[in-house]
Amino acid sequence: MTVQAGFDIAKDFHWLAVTDDRGRPLSNHRVDNTPEAITDAVAELLAVQGEYGQVTVGLDILGGIAGLLTAMLLAAGLRCVHLPGLAVNRARRGTRGGENKSDPRDAKTIAEQVMLRDDLRVVDLPDEQTTELRLLVSHRTTLVKEATARTSRLRDLLTGIHPGLERVVDPTSQSGLVLLGHYVTAAEIRRAGPARIAAYLRRHGVSKQTTAQALADAAVAAARAQQVSLPGERRTAALVRELADDLAAGKARLKALEAEIEELVTAHQDGALIRSLPGMGAVLTAEFIAAVGDIRRFTSADALAAASGVAPVLTQSGKVRYSRSATGGDKALKRVFYQASFCSIQRDPTSRTYYDRKRAEGKRHHQALIALARRKVNVLYAMLRDRQPFQHRPPLRLIA
Repeated sequence: MTVQAGFDIAKDFHWLAVTDDRGRPLSNHRVDNTPEAITDAVAELLAVQGEYGQVTVGLDILGGIAGLLTAMLLAAGLRCVHLPGLAVNRARRGTRGGENKSDPRDAKTIAEQVMLRDDLRVVDLPDEQTTELRLLVSHRTTLVKEATARTSRLRDLLTGIHPGLERVVDPTSQSGLVLLGHYVTAAEIRRAGPARIAAYLRRHGVSKQTTAQALADAAVAAARAQQVSLPGERRTAALVRELADDLAAGKARLKALEAEIEELVTAHQDGALIRSLPGMGAVLTAEFIAAVGDIRRFTSADALAAASGVAPVLTQSGKVRYSRSATGGDKALKRVFYQASFCSIQRDPTSRTYYDRKRAEGKRHHQALIALARRKVNVLYAMLRDRQPFQHRPPLRLIA
């Protein structure tokens, strides 16, 4: 007999459901997110395993609030698998309770899905390097999202009081942030003049004289075109300066974080191998390692492609049979291979040739990149399996 357990993960407490191979409940109760309560739950699962046979534990979250529980389950030798939250939601809707959600129902649904499915990812305890990379990659993603939101807010505020300046200043560049951290309104820019603004930019980190002067001239031209002062202009300008300072500090933190990531990638056993593939820089390599962990959990390149969402999906209904693009898969992995493909067509002749061939076959830009990403999955899987770096191979020439 096999036994399945499901943990519905939450911040303060988890919910555990245990069922036998016929789906009959053996246990269903709350487990506080404390070492003592988790120790008791582990002892309970080990006792069930001793009586009925192997217990497989399903988890709907990995890392974060599930970190302590996962580590203690794996340390006890229990087999754990991951069932993503989206899959739990879809499975729950197919039950008698419909969309009604509760922790006990979700835990029971997870246990039932563990019993029904044999394609779930087996969870392993990652090594220290991989764990650190996952933390840094996750933090970088957060910083990038925050910077995007702040940039959007800055543009919106600036357009409200000085639309001409918003059109000529790039708030994602260092020079643009230096300018917006001091000069915002049309009146103050006109008073300062191009020479003073250019000198200010040079003193505060804009190294090229031509860049500083061009930006100063463009800002002054925009200010001279707007002679009207708007209500709330002073307060809005103060908010724009604050956002510009926050963005500048965020860029510095992001640069330091990426240096940490590159250092960890260099020290990782797979770092040099993965980076040898065209398009895979330090950040994308770190994101790949964070998402995949041990490549051996994928039985083939096809399995990795399916998990990444870059493998075509066969759809058949009656006599109709066709392939379509995948809508599932790990979004982080799909982004890694897509971005690597995009970067490589600009620098790697072999990748560019393959991309151009797909475009000539009638594929759109996105489709051609996905096809190239699928090819990169095969290459990268073989590199990691055989422990061989990428080698450029010149095209074959026919001998007359």
